[in-house]
Amino acid sequence: MNSPADSLRRAPAAEPPAAHDHAARAGTLDELRRIIRRIENSRPPRPAPEPVERIVGGELVDTGQGPLLVVRREYPLSHQHGRLALAHALDVSPSVLELIARAGEAPADARGLLFLDTETTGLAGGTGTYAFLVGAGYVEGDRFVVVQHFMRDFDEEPALLAALHPLLEGASGLVTFNGAGFDVPLLETRFVLARRRWPGTLAHVDLLRPARRVWSARFPDCRLTTLEREVLGLIRDNDVPGALIPALYFDFLRSRRAAPLARVFAHNCDDVLSLAALLGWFTRALDGGANPPLGAGELAGLGRLWERADPERGVACYRQALAAGLEGLDAHRVRLRLALWEKHRARWEAACALWQAAAGAGGFDLQPWEELAKYHEHRRRDVAAARAVVVEALALARAAAASPRFFDALTHRLARLERRLGLAGRVGG
Repeated sequence: MNSPADSLRRAPAAEPPAAHDHAARAGTLDELRRIIRRIENSRPPRPAPEPVERIVGGELVDTGQGPLLVVRREYPLSHQHGRLALAHALDVSPSVLELIARAGEAPADARGLLFLDTETTGLAGGTGTYAFLVGAGYVEGDRFVVVQHFMRDFDEEPALLAALHPLLEGASGLVTFNGAGFDVPLLETRFVLARRRWPGTLAHVDLLRPARRVWSARFPDCRLTTLEREVLGLIRDNDVPGALIPALYFDFLRSRRAAPLARVFAHNCDDVLSLAALLGWFTRALDGGANPPLGAGELAGLGRLWERADPERGVACYRQALAAGLEGLDAHRVRLRLALWEKHRARWEAACALWQAAAGAGGFDLQPWEELAKYHEHRRRDVAAARAVVVEALALARAAAASPRFFDALTHRLARLERRLGLAGRVGG
């Protein structure tokens, strides 16, 4: 008879639970792989992304430093960008260019101007920021040409700089919007890093500078899109916000999907055309040519622009602005500027009339009251009249809850005038 121990020795060993689970999982994974392969084999292959040059309407050009995508668009000079034709930019006189350019940077030839705008990988500037799309506009015969240079990856930057170099070398000057603070220093940095010479003597007209002189008191900001809407009468359809453009470019670098870039190219082209149209506006306004009627605020802004270069023309603009119904704080500032002009020419009656008008405006401003008090004290030698002006000013300052420094200045002047009056009374007695 076999013992229980012999029976146990002859029984087959049971499979360990862990090995059984492992085999089950392996079988499940194999089945999943077979299902995935069937799905992949039944799915049509994904089409390759459409080339960017086909989407934006450009072509690949050999620059000598590698291939570069270039988009070229031509417009007749009669093309209307908003309310203005591009041809008006060519009528700009040397005197107007000198007025709106920085000192010593006025281009000599309007037909040789290069209108430049960049789209970049960021707004911080510095060596880590690239200009991946550069739009350049210029006159060629009877056409206005916009050429856009686009690098499909960072290694195409030498080709982009090579394409820009002859345009910069052949230009009589640059026209930008905030280019002095961003576009030009950025491009100069890229040229230097690539060991290329930047044309340092190139004249530059940054339209942001005169735009701020003319419209900073009228509009909440002087961004190009604001001036397009309010000055040029242009509203862009389906425009891409500039802040989103770097993200769209980085998305293209990752996915090679170029369709979203069509709006970026359109945005850049509109920027270049707006530079030409805005220069045309300044040309017509400053040269006195035919123009849509200028508003009182624009006349005041032109006065600020003319004031330093040609004070007589600046004063004429200020007077036209007041005659056109300029109101509020703008009118107050213009009256003070005109009063200062009359004071410097010893036209005291006209200056006092302007100070009195400014003193009677809403709110409280110390300047016209001080000028009236000084006029009575020093010009007319009428200390009592000067004291009466200061007393009235103090009463208005209290009612308007004016700044404490205004009270300090007025009380100090009043005390001095009263001392003079007391001394005059004793001498007279």
